[in-house]
Amino acid sequence: MRVVICGGGVIGACTAWFLRRRGIDVIVVERTDVAAAASGKAGGFLARNWCEGSPLDALARRSFAIHAQLPEEIAGDWGYRPMTAYSGFVAADGHPRRDAPSALGWLSNGVIIAQRIGTTETTAIVHPKKFTSAVMNAALAQGAELRSGNMAGIMRDADGTTATGVEVDGRTVEADAVVIAMGPWSLLAAQWMSLPAVFGQRSPSIVYDTGTDAPADALFLESEENGSAVSAEVFPRADGSTHITALSDFAPLPLDPAAVTPDHDAIARLQTMSERLSPLFRSERIIARQACFRPLTQDGLPLIGRVPQSDGLYVATGHNVWGILNAPATGEAMAQLIAEGATRNVDISPFDPARLEPLDPWLLRAC
Repeated sequence: MRVVICGGGVIGACTAWFLRRRGIDVIVVERTDVAAAASGKAGGFLARNWCEGSPLDALARRSFAIHAQLPEEIAGDWGYRPMTAYSGFVAADGHPRRDAPSALGWLSNGVIIAQRIGTTETTAIVHPKKFTSAVMNAALAQGAELRSGNMAGIMRDADGTTATGVEVDGRTVEADAVVIAMGPWSLLAAQWMSLPAVFGQRSPSIVYDTGTDAPADALFLESEENGSAVSAEVFPRADGSTHITALSDFAPLPLDPAAVTPDHDAIARLQTMSERLSPLFRSERIIARQACFRPLTQDGLPLIGRVPQSDGLYVATGHNVWGILNAPATGEAMAQLIAEGATRNVDISPFDPARLEPLDPWLLRAC
């Protein structure tokens, strides 16, 4: 059996690895680089029970457990790091606590910690690009193949009901099953199959070199900007970098992931916010100013499963802010579904692509 996975992000990498563990032939098609988009520029934060009460709960718990196991199974260092997580707010000028010392000594005065919302048992972090690359390299070491190219269509049998491969740069790559895992660019595949819409939400971020000065404290902080509430997330990583993100927005999705750039105004605002949080966040310590598009769906749940009206076609995308967290369990489930026809560890029926109306392909062809 041969499976072609379209997309070299974290979902594609995890799916490839779990398939290769079963001895299934795998070809990953990626038009830019492994982890070129959100899989390389996300925060990498992991939470075991933050999806409790939602259909994502079982997927998140299973995936959190796999994340903890993978450092013993896959070579490489992607900075898996248990963390403590806190919520709080930044006191504005004139606030009674504007000059109050923070409960966390590495933060500036007026950064108020309200409560602990995660412990080292329930929250952790990985470096997303290093994690994705390590999993992909593990799949390649086990015999998977990585091909550079742009997917341009689905090949089908004479009846038009069963996928037989994909068209990549004018050539046919034959397959018994095809997985669409292209993040928000999975939208493009709706030209050739029945898929719901996938949207992209842009998230700017700044990465600082903080060395050993920032402890393993994940922060979720509210602040006020021009009379509006703004949420910022701060993620110190094991490699000495700290990722800060806020001010997500919706913007046109470039056709090429390599063309994604941050909004200059958003980055300037984010830098000002960051410098208010801690003296560690100084301009000379900035490693990267960047942005990525997170894939999301109309109802906020991912698309994981068989593509309606097509045999041999599968999709795994739309994970929104939980892509890095939920990638291992998604890859495991996809491998089980393709190889066995059903999943064993997680019920993926809430993520069935058929639950949502498919996008009219003419909307894409008209663009």
